[in-house]
Amino acid sequence: MTGLSVRNVSYAYGEKRALDDVSFHVPPGAFCALLGPNGAGKSTLFSLLTRLMTTSGGMIEIAGFDISKHPRQALAQVGVVFQQPTLDLDLTVRRNLSYFAALHGLSGREAESRIEAALERLDMAERIGERARDLNGGHRRRLEIARCLIHSPSVLLLDEPTVGLDAAARTAITKHVHDLSAQEGMTVLWATHLTDEISTDDQVAILHKGRLLQQGSSQEITNGAPLKDVFLSMTGAVA
Repeated sequence: MTGLSVRNVSYAYGEKRALDDVSFHVPPGAFCALLGPNGAGKSTLFSLLTRLMTTSGGMIEIAGFDISKHPRQALAQVGVVFQQPTLDLDLTVRRNLSYFAALHGLSGREAESRIEAALERLDMAERIGERARDLNGGHRRRLEIARCLIHSPSVLLLDEPTVGLDAAARTAITKHVHDLSAQEGMTVLWATHLTDEISTDDQVAILHKGRLLQQGSSQEITNGAPLKDVFLSMTGAVA
């Protein structure tokens, strides 16, 4: 099974259980929103998906590779944008990307070609000579997304990628990633607590207090009701 699969995954910090027997599957080329309030366990799951943390229970499979048995092959298929920014602000856009390309063994014309293609996808080509420090928040996020495309991953993981951005930047970033899924066939897991970032055609996995409450298409889950209302009702939150 390709795409992204999480099966019976649990994780605890001492006595506190952050994830409790979580299972879901994102088909190849699908956009899936991991929707949950703060403290739901989204970032813990992302740490397991990126091998920053490990657990002995359950299975995580990325593009057909079991991450516990074949971590290098699995992670080679992943592009990641973490919640906290990870750019070198003193480097230019090109230098940020060329450094990342070198980490993946890419250099010369091949690296330059991939850098230009990634920036073109994110409408960032004209920013290539600017320092990351001089970019606004939305363009910094676009740069991080462009960076995670350099090594041609098949699965994109984005943990609350629009945190701190204004409405226009949030809309632009969300559209860019939806386009990568629809046009490039990339499997996307997009962690968020904001229902307006989710389209009616998206897959949704609702996570609350470490447990997966429901997964399916947005239309299936809502049955015609506003997703925000369904989400707030399921998680017991107050609008």
